[in-house]
Amino acid sequence: MLDVQTIEIIKSTVPVLKAHADDITRAFYPLLFSQYPDVVPYFNQTNQGKGTQPKALANAVVAYGANIDALGNLSETVSKIVQKHVALGIQPSQYDAVGSCLLQAIKAVLGDAATQEIMAAWGKAYGQLAELLIAAEESLYAENENKPGGWRGERAFKLVKRVDESAVITSFYFEPLDDKGVPHFEPGQFLTIILEDVDGARLRRNYSLSDAPGSRYLRISVKREPDGAVSNHLHNKLYPGDTVKLTHPSGDFTLRKNNKPLVLLTGGVGITPAISMLNSEAGSGREIRFIHAALDSNVHAFKEHVDQLASKHDHISPLYVYSNPQEHCRPHATGFISEALLAQQLPEDRDVELYFLGPVPFMRAAMKIAKNLGLPESQVHYEFFGPSEELIA
Repeated sequence: MLDVQTIEIIKSTVPVLKAHADDITRAFYPLLFSQYPDVVPYFNQTNQGKGTQPKALANAVVAYGANIDALGNLSETVSKIVQKHVALGIQPSQYDAVGSCLLQAIKAVLGDAATQEIMAAWGKAYGQLAELLIAAEESLYAENENKPGGWRGERAFKLVKRVDESAVITSFYFEPLDDKGVPHFEPGQFLTIILEDVDGARLRRNYSLSDAPGSRYLRISVKREPDGAVSNHLHNKLYPGDTVKLTHPSGDFTLRKNNKPLVLLTGGVGITPAISMLNSEAGSGREIRFIHAALDSNVHAFKEHVDQLASKHDHISPLYVYSNPQEHCRPHATGFISEALLAQQLPEDRDVELYFLGPVPFMRAAMKIAKNLGLPESQVHYEFFGPSEELIA
């Protein structure tokens, strides 16, 4: 528990840190990577180059300082951080490295304005945050470890099958080498894959699980990204019989268990967690609107699978929107997801559970449409790995 004086110092300096937040995080990462090179594989260098991770960290630091005396306001954010840290396998010792470099970065940017008193206050504040996250993460690690088929940390899996779902997306099926089964997970969750040698580097990435729980395998479906070191390695070099390491499924982008109509709205590779949700709910009788946007049928993954489910279950209604259809394509609509199109798929009372995922422009449009159509905020769900304000820009 922080003392009153420390809290007052933190809150009074938040505006200064907010004004210099981008500079602080830009200074932070080079310090962290040079002083603690072992942490580099935990960070997506593509996101580093785009500035996504630094901006997310800057926002998190400012939000924590602004709510230092009301941390309950950050419970949802903390939950997401904990889930992602557990998926990555973050350990308590790594908080010391981050804290040291963050304080160095604050001092480097603010200079003499960062007095000894201010630095001491932020040191205490960071220590409190670290203790909170470490305790929550340990609780989740223990919970995962004690599940049937569950585990803590990294676990060896063998690729048993790969299936091309479209011209750019391939599914990878993994089974554990120890034959001890896999745990139940929640549809919509993700895991982390660790590759030991990608051009000499040990890299890890998060990928959504793309099938319902209850099988002997865990499946991810990966889009080949032009500059994606891990996605290209998976597509080009990983074949049945090869081994990888995985962390336990994590994430809070999960289905709500109720009878409200389910609307799954996806763009591109954002379809993967929606397929997990669809497969798990296919036999439930719950009304499902499955709306997917893609460039054309060549890159549209899982179309045959969704169509087969819809042919068997009257409560599943697919709708496909192609922005650049070829002559052979037969989408339900062309162009982009629009307010009018989505309105046609919703009941008049708008009492649905909406889940959406896709590229940032798609998600930005989906969020705006959901708001304009009056969907209750508590019934609108999305997964986003960057700064949330990018969706309302």
